[in-house]
Amino acid sequence: MSRKPPVGSGTPGAGTSASSTPGPSAAVASQRVADHLRAAILSGELRPGARIMQEQVAAQLGASRLPVREALRILAAEGLTVVKSNSGAWVSRMDMAECEGVYKIRERLEPLALIESVPNLTAGQVAELETIARQIELTTDVDRFLDLDRRLHLLTYAGCRVDQINAMVDRFWNTTQHYRRAFARLAGDSGWELIHAEHRLIIEAIKRADTVDAERFLTGHIRRTRLELTQHPELFNEDDHDTDDTADAAGPAD
Repeated sequence: MSRKPPVGSGTPGAGTSASSTPGPSAAVASQRVADHLRAAILSGELRPGARIMQEQVAAQLGASRLPVREALRILAAEGLTVVKSNSGAWVSRMDMAECEGVYKIRERLEPLALIESVPNLTAGQVAELETIARQIELTTDVDRFLDLDRRLHLLTYAGCRVDQINAMVDRFWNTTQHYRRAFARLAGDSGWELIHAEHRLIIEAIKRADTVDAERFLTGHIRRTRLELTQHPELFNEDDHDTDDTADAAGPAD
């Protein structure tokens, strides 16, 4: 993302077409903007409910409005933004019932992804899982934990060859990222130790190619988080979000 791609002015000039379909240059610019906004949302810099001002993003990233609009559509497909015609764009947010519903879907979906994945994981990938698990156990930083935890779980699904499952898994991880961060900040030492133990059980089952145990341990891992989240309705209070604020969407990510 450090290389700045060419960005068109958005106004067709000599020898260009006024087609609404983005050309290669606009597509690269759209992906650059999407990458930037995605990082800001997943890092927590842009909070659920924050409005994303397209003009501001375009000006601060040196892009035209077309790549910004396309980037917001990309992120909407990933579950990270909500785009309303003639209204604007916001970072996606959920209330507690919606979040609980997503977790119930994850309890069914991700064990299926794991079952499909385990027979296809390589020895190198399993070794990487153990390395990531050790790194998780050594950190007390919430943001680093979230990054490593995401890497660990998505790597366990890397052998799944059903694209529809993979797309849904990614979307639900995106939409619950903010709430995992808020919850992780509440976890005490015993909570962290339980997470580490569950990770170890899942990885040991993967090493044995035991899909029955792997499915069982993962289902319990996700269910426990869902049940814990329902004990903290304050994490979903509107006052905790930036619903009425304008997002400084192009600022540096932490």
